[in-house]
Amino acid sequence: MRDHMLTAIAAASGLDALDACRVEALGKQGTITLLLKTLGKMTPDERLVQGPLIQGLREAVANGIAERKATLERAALDARLASETLDMTLPADATPAGTIHPVSQVMDELAEIFADLGFAVATGPEIETDWHNFTALNIPETHPARAMHDTFYLQQGIDAKVAGIADEKTTFSLLRTHTSPVQIRTMLSQKPPIRIIAPGRTYRSDSDATHTPMFHQVEGLVIDKGITLGHLKWTLETFVKAFFERDDIVLRLRPSYFPFTEPSVEIDVGYTLVKGKRVVGGAEPDGWLEILGSGMVHRKVIEACGLDPDEWQGFAFGCGIDRLAMLKYGMDDLRPFFDGDIRWLKHYGFSSLDVPTLSGGVGA
Repeated sequence: MRDHMLTAIAAASGLDALDACRVEALGKQGTITLLLKTLGKMTPDERLVQGPLIQGLREAVANGIAERKATLERAALDARLASETLDMTLPADATPAGTIHPVSQVMDELAEIFADLGFAVATGPEIETDWHNFTALNIPETHPARAMHDTFYLQQGIDAKVAGIADEKTTFSLLRTHTSPVQIRTMLSQKPPIRIIAPGRTYRSDSDATHTPMFHQVEGLVIDKGITLGHLKWTLETFVKAFFERDDIVLRLRPSYFPFTEPSVEIDVGYTLVKGKRVVGGAEPDGWLEILGSGMVHRKVIEACGLDPDEWQGFAFGCGIDRLAMLKYGMDDLRPFFDGDIRWLKHYGFSSLDVPTLSGGVGA
């Protein structure tokens, strides 16, 4: 029986045939299995003789099946390796990769441009005090920006005011409405001359196609001796030309009003119509787009930060980073910036290797 089974195992041409031999010998109704069941009916003397023979048969067959299986599997692998080839010169399949959000990309571009102009990047808290966000910036109590429908106030600040324990300079009572408080904190902590930009998140109670409750701003500040409106104009012209990567940029300065600057100017950039779309640039603009506000820092703001306005002068400017991204990269709705739609992010996102550099086209 052993010789017959081992011969059949050795003759198995494949894994399926080998498994059939296993079932025939060791399956639930296999020959050896049935022999093992007869041991219980034997006398002790018979079991002493037949038991080792049957167990030896089972072990011999099991070992034969294992060896034959290893031989067949090795032969199958050798045949597969001989028939399959891999061209190592072909490019690898593209793996899923994330993208840089347009807002992050524009922030990096702004930092690169202003670094070339000698500006440092400054940051500050997003939860602010009334004094840093409003009072130090010469914004009076009656200004509409201080109203509940324009500013997000924190309950702890409201409770402190009701209890009469609020301190305008130390009680954090609101979400900052602009990054101008960073300018105040910088003037309080550093001695002039100062050249900074302050990019970051800001919050206002507003929501439509061009406004969101949370958005991004970048503001700039220069404090030095002998600063004039001409320095502001040159800085903004240099910045806008570098950002949009065009030399035919035309700016228009309009008188305006901001509590924290005097005089104040709105900056418009000329655009031309290309296939019905507005494209920033063109020596002869078809129209104008407002992109930022600016002006000379108000004397009261300089005094609030402990500086002498007769000795130190400066200019400041601010614009929406989201709006700059929309103008440069052809987006017409602000809301998708915050939707997290993977399709939008893949379309407008940037490669993580696409780092803005002066030599790469972004810079002054």
